[in-house]
Amino acid sequence: MAECPMNNGVCKEEENDLNYHSYLMLDNVLTSQVMQSAVKNKVVHDEHLFIITHQAYELWFKQILYEVDSVRDMFMLPVMDETKTILILNRLSRVTLILKLMVDQIDILETMTPLDFLEFRLQLSSASGFQSLQFRLLENKMGVLETYRVKYNQQHYTKVFSKSDQVKMLQDSIEQPSLFNLLEKWLERTPGLTVKSFHFWDLYKRSVERWLQDLLYIPAQKETDEKIKQSLIEEYKKQKESFDSILDEDKYNASVARGDRRLSHQAFKGALLISLYHDQPRFNQPSKLLSLLMDIDSLLTKWRYNHVMMVQRMIGSKVGTGGSSGYQYLRSTVSDRYKVFLDLFNMSTYLIPRDYIPPLSRSLKRQLSILIHEYMPRDPEDSDDYDLDDGTDDSSPEGKNVDSCPNEETRPKVKFEI
Repeated sequence: MAECPMNNGVCKEEENDLNYHSYLMLDNVLTSQVMQSAVKNKVVHDEHLFIITHQAYELWFKQILYEVDSVRDMFMLPVMDETKTILILNRLSRVTLILKLMVDQIDILETMTPLDFLEFRLQLSSASGFQSLQFRLLENKMGVLETYRVKYNQQHYTKVFSKSDQVKMLQDSIEQPSLFNLLEKWLERTPGLTVKSFHFWDLYKRSVERWLQDLLYIPAQKETDEKIKQSLIEEYKKQKESFDSILDEDKYNASVARGDRRLSHQAFKGALLISLYHDQPRFNQPSKLLSLLMDIDSLLTKWRYNHVMMVQRMIGSKVGTGGSSGYQYLRSTVSDRYKVFLDLFNMSTYLIPRDYIPPLSRSLKRQLSILIHEYMPRDPEDSDDYDLDDGTDDSSPEGKNVDSCPNEETRPKVKFEI
């Protein structure tokens, strides 16, 4: 076709070829519902709903993968640009909304009765939801561990995929850094973990011990009833042992080796620091990010559970179409083995009351406040408060003074930029 002299060389007729129908390629989309019952000249009405629902799931999986890949790309940058955090939060929030919609879609599928499903179930032959490539890619890209997976008919899940392009996509998803791996590296670089003016881990240890003594040990020593006293002492020992499992790095690493935990010790400390000081402006968005990752884990678990209950309702204890144990196999996947961010869920075990949280050093508080000072006359007595250098001048000789933050009367007027 000859180029038109106007419209950047695109003829008006050609430009008009693109419309709603062609843009969305609806000829392909709307003709892809091939009912096997119709092929065999015995149309079952509800098979159409069954196909539409599962195609919708696959489209949503594709969108989720698109969002997760973009988030992974941002985390893979040599230096994480904190201005990208809003974009990451937006895309992870979108994933949670899609997952909520997917959970609700099961209600639509359940309008089909077990007898309705039985009418066309045999037409599915060996087709099974276990063969969803995109769902396996999503699990891998999120960070489900290979060693945690429940075997399907005593076989590795990759065995159901034979096409070379599918095998390559799966292998790439296994070998590339998962969202969990990238989050772990990011948490290891949490601001405040290595500053000289604030020895977070030492201060946290002392605060934990002080809290446990105030809560349990001291009341136990004052208790006159021997039974209550013994109960308090036992609870004190139990809580101390629980905290020791994270405070002692060797014990923590041993729990990682056993598979009880996944985050590295440094990453765990970063997540705990964010959780304890989430009200600091610079930690506000990271805290929301951790919360969204738990939401995604929760919604995936909820989707698995609702799917399991629907399968049990539809086929009971019958063998699955793909030859699996059906309900029993699916039920085994609704467990912490498939939770990627389980360490974040368990983080609340190690939170302590606000009154016991170590106050931040002055320099770290400035660093986490992301301060921009207004142009205003400075009081010479307040000059130190304008020094944004993260040095150790505000530390005691031991480097552990955390009570040097100025009070409201002496603090300069500032505005926050988040």
